[in-house]
Amino acid sequence: MKTIKRVLRPQRLRQVPAQFSWVDQALVRGHFIDRCEARAAALYLFLVTVADAQGLSYYGEATLGARLHLSPQELVAARAQLIAIDLIAYQAPLYQVLALPGTLPRLPAQAGTVHARDGALSLAQLLEQMERRRAQL
Repeated sequence: MKTIKRVLRPQRLRQVPAQFSWVDQALVRGHFIDRCEARAAALYLFLVTVADAQGLSYYGEATLGARLHLSPQELVAARAQLIAIDLIAYQAPLYQVLALPGTLPRLPAQAGTVHARDGALSLAQLLEQMERRRAQL
């Protein structure tokens, strides 16, 4: 039976980050990597490396276990950890590497929030937004 690839969570479609590194630096800046055991981090790196443009991969458990030197139980635990910290979605046999929480494009601005057309803000605009938010607290 042929596997049909489908996006599992379209609202979390991963985009290749703008910075030099192909693996999103937000993985470190957002402390997601700190919450991963080594086996989960290895699985995440493998999935990021082999995923297609939509973040999809359908490597089988036996292949993943062999490539990452993980027992079936270790693979299940690593996958469960990545799902728990919201880095991947899984629906056998499909994996989807998700956009990291906090890295999705912004929704329409709230009243009083300044956004430049290209998404870039000046330092003055950022400071102004921070001051407004602080005043609301």
